Amino acid sequence: MGFFNFDVRRFDIYRKVPKDLTQPTLTGAIISIVCVLFMLLLFTSELIHFLSGDVVSELYVDNPGESSERIPVYIKITLPRIKCEYVGLDIQDDLGRHEVGFVENTVKNPIGEEGCLFEANFLINKVPGNFHVSTHSAEKQPASIDFAHIIHEVRFGSKIDNPAVPGTFNPLHGHSKLDGNAMDSHDYVMKVVPTVYEERSGKQLLSYQYTYAYRSYMSFGHGGRVIPALWFRYDLTPITVKYHEKRPPFYTFITTVCAIVGGTFTVAGIVDSFIFTASELFKKFELGKQS
Repeated sequence: MGFFNFDVRRFDIYRKVPKDLTQPTLTGAIISIVCVLFMLLLFTSELIHFLSGDVVSELYVDNPGESSERIPVYIKITLPRIKCEYVGLDIQDDLGRHEVGFVENTVKNPIGEEGCLFEANFLINKVPGNFHVSTHSAEKQPASIDFAHIIHEVRFGSKIDNPAVPGTFNPLHGHSKLDGNAMDSHDYVMKVVPTVYEERSGKQLLSYQYTYAYRSYMSFGHGGRVIPALWFRYDLTPITVKYHEKRPPFYTFITTVCAIVGGTFTVAGIVDSFIFTASELFKKFELGKQS
């Protein structure tokens, strides 16, 4: 019978203090409000971090996709000193490809009387090669050729819109060469790195990062005539970078929330106790002076 009369409430470590034995203070109320607002701020920040997750990377030696597959390339360039009628795209690579005046998926919009906005979508083989914007395919060469330019975009593969993904997918954005010798050819030598981005849904995007080096030089064609062009030479590395989103385990989120709540309450309680004790000592000191 004694066992059934045992009061389980003895295990309560959170003993309740009657309200008539407690003393509310203005300082305690202010600290409590600040404490709650601070906890809400930290909780919101931690929740956003948990839901968004982190983007982690790994490296491996591979060239993703079949060797027969091609890499999509997109370029958008402003040529302010040459007419669209003279501009064309040429593609070459180590497999023997040599296309002069590639016109499929190519758009040329005149800018003023002498300029051209050149855009093109095309495919390249997974071998070293180059593509260049030139006047080689023009039926008639202009009297003067000036390939001063502003690069808006040079992109390989799919476009990755997630700003959390690190990397240099379009480092030539905004790069311009508007000064210098008008007869110079412009040469961009690029090292291209295959990059796989795996979304949280499991969908994979294949893109390519790249670095580049620039040089300018004078190029002579048949008959010794100087024929400038805008060259992009590329080579692929055997290293593939893979990015994927990783969300921390749920138990770490719960642990962090508990630490936020417990830590904030503890620190706030210490601060409130210190202020209350100091105020009581100050009151006693003032009473002692008056007596």
